[in-house]
Amino acid sequence: MNTATAQEYLIAVALVLVAVSATAAALARDPVRQAVLLAVLGLCLTVLFTLLQAPDVALSQLAVGTAVTPLLILLTVRKVRRGTAAHHEPDGRGQEGGDES
Repeated sequence: MNTATAQEYLIAVALVLVAVSATAAALARDPVRQAVLLAVLGLCLTVLFTLLQAPDVALSQLAVGTAVTPLLILLTVRKVRRGTAAHHEPDGRGQEGGDES
């Protein structure tokens, strides 16, 4: 097996991983699971861009697609769930417009 064939094989494997992880992220119903799968997708894209000899794009994808975006999604889900849980407390604490003084 020569070098060009091996590289083409690795690119094909990376493309399949990207397709599988993107499909899994699109089909997941839980937002936390979607964020984790989005991070996996970003990692697969990073590998693909590295194999395609685009290291600058791979580094950007690693930072933004693998770390920052899933982290922002996880923080947003946490904030929304805390707000929803506080809104449904039986003693009424945490409701919007409630008198805190």
